[in-house]
Amino acid sequence: MSEVLVEVTRGDLVECCHRGYVAVVNSQGELVYSVGDPYHISYWRSSAKPIQAIPVVESGAMERYGITLKELALFCASHSGEDFHVEGVLGVLKKIDIAPEELRCGSHMPYNKKAEAKLLEKGLAPSNLHCNCSGKHSGMLVVCQQKNYPLDDYTLLEHPLQQELLDLVGEFCNYPKEKIIIGIDGCGVPVYGLPIYNWALAYAYLADPTALEEKRRKTIEIITNAMTDFPEMVGGTDRLCTDLMKVGKGNLIAKAGAEGVYCVGIKDQKLGIAVKMEDGSPRGRAPVVIEVLKQLGALNEEELAQLKNYHYPENRNHRRDLCGMVTPKFTLKKVLA
Repeated sequence: MSEVLVEVTRGDLVECCHRGYVAVVNSQGELVYSVGDPYHISYWRSSAKPIQAIPVVESGAMERYGITLKELALFCASHSGEDFHVEGVLGVLKKIDIAPEELRCGSHMPYNKKAEAKLLEKGLAPSNLHCNCSGKHSGMLVVCQQKNYPLDDYTLLEHPLQQELLDLVGEFCNYPKEKIIIGIDGCGVPVYGLPIYNWALAYAYLADPTALEEKRRKTIEIITNAMTDFPEMVGGTDRLCTDLMKVGKGNLIAKAGAEGVYCVGIKDQKLGIAVKMEDGSPRGRAPVVIEVLKQLGALNEEELAQLKNYHYPENRNHRRDLCGMVTPKFTLKKVLA
């Protein structure tokens, strides 16, 4: 069952609660802390992207096409559609000689309001380059070019790339691939339904890949270093993933997913964290993530102060009057003695 993770106040009343689940797992596969059911099954959404980037490294495509760490970070992104994100995707597509029209991620207005305003001022509609998943899709096209996979149906489950990724997710999460529930993600590719414990285990391996075989360990180090060295590519301006990794100074690997999903790896503690908000609310997600890190001692007082607006968001009305607060209200339950 889920538990209350966040309360939203207006004046003296608790007006709303956000329920959800938290799992904290170490790199030995042990469940260390939890709130709610740590084996709740849901779709992993975009928090799976660092795992989906593995074939870019292991296929040799980075060397062949001159893919940089900055571009690799973009393959892990749910980006804000800012100019540097769009230019990054275009640069990758140019390297592999594929037109932007081959991206099958769909389009939406940039998450970044300034980028959205710029398009509206010019009377332009957003393109598939502005889609937050265009980085992931450009990475998928890199692998398709490297392995001579067909391009026209690369989003379908039966495509060899998607079968390879399904195998990889099952292996990396230590979960039978035949038990993974497959849906269609917001950008059209398969999305993986499995217990949040296994999401957390995957991020524990991202934080501490020493138990993995040497080639995979080196791959994970390359991917996580790319994310922490170029956090602006993973999210964007005023985005939790970016700001959390900046504050973490290389120790935290952070990636959001839609519908209230979030995962973090803590390198020095060799822990992985998975959060799923039951109602899919982005409002409650950031306070939960920061509070989990606080309770684990992964953020000091100075770092928490830098992230205060994520930890304790203000509840303001349309006139910007302060009406209340959004406050985390849970305690991690220790599982291991």
